[in-house]
Amino acid sequence: MEISHISETEYSIKGIYLSDLLNKGYCAFDFEATGANQEEEHITQIGAVIIENNQILVDKGFSCFVKSPKSNPELIEKLTGIKNSDIERAPSFPEVYKKFNEFIKQNVLITQAGYEFDWLLLRTECERNNLPMITNTILDTKVLFSYLHPEVQERISTNFLINFYKVDDSDIKRHDALGDSVLIARIFMKLLDEFKQRKINDVIINEPIIVKKVQLTPLS
Repeated sequence: MEISHISETEYSIKGIYLSDLLNKGYCAFDFEATGANQEEEHITQIGAVIIENNQILVDKGFSCFVKSPKSNPELIEKLTGIKNSDIERAPSFPEVYKKFNEFIKQNVLITQAGYEFDWLLLRTECERNNLPMITNTILDTKVLFSYLHPEVQERISTNFLINFYKVDDSDIKRHDALGDSVLIARIFMKLLDEFKQRKINDVIINEPIIVKKVQLTPLS
């Protein structure tokens, strides 16, 4: 996989190959963090959920706070509901990362906008802690959507995908790592349905796909 920065608003990606798409095992994941800059911030919560036999195994989901050397700003506390007392007494990143690896096994990982943040933040945390980076294939729902819909020029946000696929998020706790993992899994299953309907069973991205980056709304 090759990701290239184009500008402050776009990146390109190529070199993604996944065969037998409809018969793989998947795990949707999400992180909460102390802020949006993956070079300076730290993971405070990891959430994940397995997708097996076309079912999201919510009851067996993974969720764990992570001890952070940096405090959550007050606005992040309000947004996520994660208090500094939660992350002060939480297990360390190496401890949670070990459990996360055991949970995801060899499943293909699914993220939303993770090529822009979660994957980069995880890589940074691994480097800080001298830990090997996971080697699982990671697919981003934004890129999969752009692969299916090159004609769409809008920014592929989470809310865009929810509206496009009419995903029910009424029971989801947003800005919670497990809640967002379930939401990502629901979006991904809609994508899988479209791949199936189009009789596409392989994802092959040889030529660069241009993706519009997330535009974060300033917290206030």
